Amino acid sequence: MSDVATGATPSGAAPKRQAPLLNIANVLTALRIVLVPVFVAALVVSDGTHRGWLLASAALFLIASITDYWDGWIARARDLVTPFGAIADPIADKALTGAALIGLSAYDLLPWWVTVIILIREWGITALRFGVLRHGVIPASRGGKLKTLLQVIAIIWYLCPITGPIDWVGTILMGAAFVLTVVTGADYVVQALALRRKAREAAARGGAGD
Repeated sequence: MSDVATGATPSGAAPKRQAPLLNIANVLTALRIVLVPVFVAALVVSDGTHRGWLLASAALFLIASITDYWDGWIARARDLVTPFGAIADPIADKALTGAALIGLSAYDLLPWWVTVIILIREWGITALRFGVLRHGVIPASRGGKLKTLLQVIAIIWYLCPITGPIDWVGTILMGAAFVLTVVTGADYVVQALALRRKAREAAARGGAGD
């Protein structure tokens, strides 16, 4: 019986299952994309001062951030990784975080220089990771995951109208998130350069073998 008839590959291995585009992980990613303008609307209406709308924007940001965790976990656990998810997921993440940081700075709740540096790092590293995909994948590091968690907690803290003797907590959280953002960004650059160097060395060896 031929390989075509049995559905096996020439090597005898079963073909890899193609995850469907419409799956729970991609639905969660799409939901996060939809929540971004809703979150922005709530933040704009709050005008940076209205307690109720600030809390609403914080709740929306938290819900959207939770979908970020669940869609990635589900995609990996159930083998539902798709090209759409691989592209849309980081874009949705950066759009949500960027909108929150810009909103906080626009209402003088966070210094603009913090927002600018974080955004340059986030979008720059995302572009870098896409740029080296042909050489290999740069996996999310523990530091990168901790950075994301601290950013989420810090942003929610800033969005919540908390005043009094514990104001300093938000500054500490954002400061820690900022430091990790810069440090992990530098680490990703080093990994990307190493990937490119290995790819060039492999290509050189292949050319020499010809």
